[in-house]
Parts: sequence; C-alpha cells; structure tokens
Amino acid sequence: MASRLVIRTRAYSEELRKAAASIEQAAWSDLGYLNYTRAHYENYAAILDKYADYQLCLVDQETDYPVAVFNSVPLSYTGSGDLPQEGWDWVVETGASPKGAPTILGGLAMSIPAVHREKGYGRRMLRAMRELAESKGLRGVFAAVRPSSKARHPWVGIDDYITWTDGKGRAFDPWLRSHLSSGGKLVGPCKRSMVVEEPIAFWETWTKKKYPQSGSYAIDGALVPLEIDLERGVGRYEEPNIWVTYAC
Repeated sequence: MASRLVIRTRAYSEELRKAAASIEQAAWSDLGYLNYTRAHYENYAAILDKYADYQLCLVDQETDYPVAVFNSVPLSYTGSGDLPQEGWDWVVETGASPKGAPTILGGLAMSIPAVHREKGYGRRMLRAMRELAESKGLRGVFAAVRPSSKARHPWVGIDDYITWTDGKGRAFDPWLRSHLSSGGKLVGPCKRSMVVEEPIAFWETWTKKKYPQSGSYAIDGALVPLEIDLERGVGRYEEPNIWVTYAC
C-alpha cells in the first residue's frame, strides 16, 4: 500500500489543485464557520494559489487522487520572543504580507478525510512537511496546532488541557502527540488563534440552535464555548490552538 503513495504539490496539475481543494473542504465541512475568521476569508485562498508549491498532497497513484493534504506558507520571521496569541490567523496574515525573505514554514492545515484516518497518513505528512521546509532552505516550521480531542472537553481551559497525559505519560491529545513524536516542540497555547465574530443569526444558521440570552454555549466541534452577547447582537468564538515548532 505504501508504495502506491507519493507526495506531490498543488503545482503538479490543475486537476490535483481541484482535488486537493475538495479534500480540504470535505475534511472541514462540519467546522465551516472557521472560514469566517478575517484572515481566512481575506487571504487564505490567495495564499494557496500563490504558493502552490508549498501545498502538499499525498496521492494514491492507483486512483491518482489525494488521500491527505497539507497546506503551508513561507514566512519572514526574525523574532526571538514569544509567538503571538493570534496563532493561525497570524500565520495567514504574515504569509499574505511578506516583509523580507522567508525564513520559516508556517503550517496551516492538515486535511485527511475520515475514511483515510488512522492509517498513519498524518505522520507521513508531518515528515513531508519537514522535508519541504528543508528543501526550501528554511530554518524550521511554526504551526498553530488544533488539538483533535479538545472539542470533547470545551469547558476545560487550554492551559490545563495541554498538561494532560495518557496512561503512558505521553500527551493526551492524539494529534499533539503525533507532532511531538515527529520531532515537534510544544511552545504553548495561542488563545486567540482563530477568531470569528459574527451576528447571532450567523451562529443560529450554523449550529441550528437559538440563543435566547447572553452567555457561553458549547457547540459541536468547537474547542471552547461560543460567547453570545445579545446587547451587541453578536457571537464571538475565540479558538485556542497550541504552538508547535520544528527545527530544520
């Protein structure tokens, strides 16, 4: 099976570009409200097109169709202090407005359809991510990682969640654990990684729920509660991610 799989980029062909976009859309369809962070709807599609050779596809040569997709952007980063709390949104905005030669690869998303999960494709793509950074002469990778099991614990603070371990003393979260076992270093939370603030009607449409009063509401797939403010007429979702870095 493994011999049938090959890494290609979206620059390989228009057909692969379209297939990769379909894979990503399908993998994240239940969390479509995340497309409405300002950084996403203003810059994301343009970044993927501009940097097509930074968008990786794991292609099954038997079907000539991708089974996993990884998106990234080159960043010009010279800072040495703490990484910003804006996380994913910051990666997109920084990649969209470069201010110098790229030094770091900014990880954006790993998309694996449910039918292809639990096959080791995620870890294979993490290796390919590091190889891409090395091939481009970059000194490492920054990724605002979305912890895959955090949605089951929306009322637990991200500071507490990242300290959880499993029975073997490893990171509790399986996707975070995959990053760490692939050579990543846990830096810490970015608590405003993806911010979506929209009218309450927007959230009622997405969640198929009514919000009769202000307060915190858990919604399907969200890592933390949605904050509803009736006085302002808006709902605000601030998704926390976890900064993970790799050195090349």
